[in-house]
Amino acid sequence: MATLGVIGSGNIGSVVAWLAVGAGLDVVMANSRGPESLADKARTLGIRAGTVDEAARAGDWVLVSIPLGRYAELPVAPFAGKVVLDTMNYYPRRDGRIDRLDREVVTTAQLLQERLPAAHTVKAFNNIAARNIVTLARPADAPDRSALPIAGDDADAKAAATELIRTLGFDVVDVGPLSESWRFEPETAAYVTPYLSKAKQHPDPGKPLPVARLVQLIAAAHRPPVARRDV
Repeated sequence: MATLGVIGSGNIGSVVAWLAVGAGLDVVMANSRGPESLADKARTLGIRAGTVDEAARAGDWVLVSIPLGRYAELPVAPFAGKVVLDTMNYYPRRDGRIDRLDREVVTTAQLLQERLPAAHTVKAFNNIAARNIVTLARPADAPDRSALPIAGDDADAKAAATELIRTLGFDVVDVGPLSESWRFEPETAAYVTPYLSKAKQHPDPGKPLPVARLVQLIAAAHRPPVARRDV
């Protein structure tokens, strides 16, 4: 049985773990508070709780879904050789100012790749709200299947990430290398809004975003002035 390691027990990590269990994958989840804090979630989701080291070493893929400001706390050795799916976004009010991001000389995914040089980082699951990951996941033959973008520097890692994302219920659009991952980060046209239905109900049930429309949004993207971001 293939295994997904999940680092971070917040909304994105939890819903991806839930989909993974439903798809027949083993899931090992970790957070900064230790396995004991995940006992209830382990029972509810059907996952195994572990340390960050254990979750990273166990995973055929490892999803990192923590506040970006804490990325440098990740241990390096357990991620060696792993396909790492990076869901993190830069919110200065939460993460503190990060000079190289503000100057737009790197992307968030490139920062993580620098932290984990022996891993293979793929940007994924960062441009969609957690609730819509649940509401929009569809079987492979569904006519209303949505697409998610990915970016990465390693072709094999992107192929592995694509396999996982398709298994979890989404088509995939390859945006290119990590340097292009800004195209689906906050304040771009491909970020969150295209998956919202605008329905007058809460939570929003979401609306499908097909491959062709996502490709258009990615191609037309303009890099937002990150240094002005104040959220």
